[in-house]
Amino acid sequence: MASAGTLAFDEYGRPFIIVRDEERQGRLTGKEAHKSHILAAKSVAAVLKTSLGPKGLDKMMQGPDGDITITNDGATILQQMDVEHQVAKLMVQLSKSQDDEIGDGTTGVVVLAGALLEQAEKLLDRGIHPIRIADGYELAAKVAVEQLSKISEKFEVDLKKRGPLIKLAMTALGSKIVNRCHRQMAEIAVDAILAVADFNRSDVDFELIKVEGKVGGKLEDTMLVKGVIVDKDMSHPQMPKVVKDARMAILTCPFEPPKPKTKHKLDIKSVEDYKKLREYEINQFENMVKLVKDVGANLVICQWGFDDEANHLLLQKQLPAVRWVGGPEIELIAIATGGRIVPRFEELTPEKLGKAGIVRELTFGTTKDKMLVIEECQNSRAVTIFIRGGNKMIIEEAKRSLHDALCVIRNIVRDCRVVYGGGAPEISCSLAVAAAADKISTLEQYAVRAFSEALESIPLALAENSGLAPIHTLADVKSRQLKEKNPKLGIDCLQKGTNDMKEQNVIETLTAKKQQLLLATQLVRMILKIDDIRAPNDM
Repeated sequence: MASAGTLAFDEYGRPFIIVRDEERQGRLTGKEAHKSHILAAKSVAAVLKTSLGPKGLDKMMQGPDGDITITNDGATILQQMDVEHQVAKLMVQLSKSQDDEIGDGTTGVVVLAGALLEQAEKLLDRGIHPIRIADGYELAAKVAVEQLSKISEKFEVDLKKRGPLIKLAMTALGSKIVNRCHRQMAEIAVDAILAVADFNRSDVDFELIKVEGKVGGKLEDTMLVKGVIVDKDMSHPQMPKVVKDARMAILTCPFEPPKPKTKHKLDIKSVEDYKKLREYEINQFENMVKLVKDVGANLVICQWGFDDEANHLLLQKQLPAVRWVGGPEIELIAIATGGRIVPRFEELTPEKLGKAGIVRELTFGTTKDKMLVIEECQNSRAVTIFIRGGNKMIIEEAKRSLHDALCVIRNIVRDCRVVYGGGAPEISCSLAVAAAADKISTLEQYAVRAFSEALESIPLALAENSGLAPIHTLADVKSRQLKEKNPKLGIDCLQKGTNDMKEQNVIETLTAKKQQLLLATQLVRMILKIDDIRAPNDM
């Protein structure tokens, strides 16, 4: 027992064993720790590298409960991966922060961070101190960000000219599963953002955009509804399927008489008592319906359920109702229709009713699936993207793809500068950083040159994933950028016959590219500063 642990006693005299964990803990220090970190980061980057670009491949992952996810979205792949190594977990967080902040470039940021660490490994082998490497990377990142600003172009966001915005969204969707109906999805994303964007504040409220999916139909059946879609139907099959000029009472109180509190007991000892209770219930129901009808409501949206008796009474009184509508949907309906959420029947007033031009029930195919569509709302800014697809996986991936496209359009509303994609900005920055390295006289010049080489990992991966000869293609584009002084030349992934990304309409936001560079550099600096790691031996 002594070898396994130490015997101790708690305040009640009960014995317990303190187990020594030392022999099961591995300890890595100095160069070994750095090598371990870099190996983990390179492994994660290698997994994602094949998913980069329009010809990138998808990954299929099975969750612990057996559900399958198919995606090429970097952040989703990393979240689903079961990673043990601490540095690999940092790479997951890196991708997530890019996704949360920008929404696009989640694969690129991890590939870049992996390439930076790979270059750092070579410098460590040459005996350069990790902090000098990190400082050199910081210098190089500054030069690269300045170069991005130089080669960026102003992008006019004009409500009347949707064309350029659609091209921007199409670039974000180029590598996704939805590129079968590429332009349609891009148009939906642009229209959704333009409907809710606040151009005075240069911001977009994502709360006003709801994305719903329903299995069945084709991806081409996906549509944008200027209003709200709720995955519910009328509470009674005989209630009208269409309500025009709807005035909605939005309730968070149930359509049933108040129940006695749990501490109290109600004894019914005779038939008369039962009849009295029934009369009381009916009176309560009728009073509730009267209160709703008196304020002019012709539709009830209720957060809670109501029993068959209440349902039948609502049908008799010709008051259509929807029950069990969730909290977020209730809030969205209230925002869209200009209504107020009412917690008690007594508080209902005509001013608190939500108004919509039409509320209708949608039915799907031969199934009995139904959904409610609330259109022509008073506040037309709330919109819903309604996705159709052959199975659940396609719908989930379409949701992720549209989220990326929505984020890209939001970023351009915030900062209207763009660069041209296809690896062109990375090659341009690589050339600028390499030129800056020649002017540095200190040891940091090696790290700056390494940063320049790491930037080339993105165009190399794009060329490789497109079936081109990576080194030959990159060398060709690089020499042309130098000769022609044209930072728009990138990898012709789709083999359209031109390397000019402006002609190919491959547009990316400056915000996403800058964030990629800065986040990758910050993470690499953090990893290079760690020289002692304690973890289980099976890490």
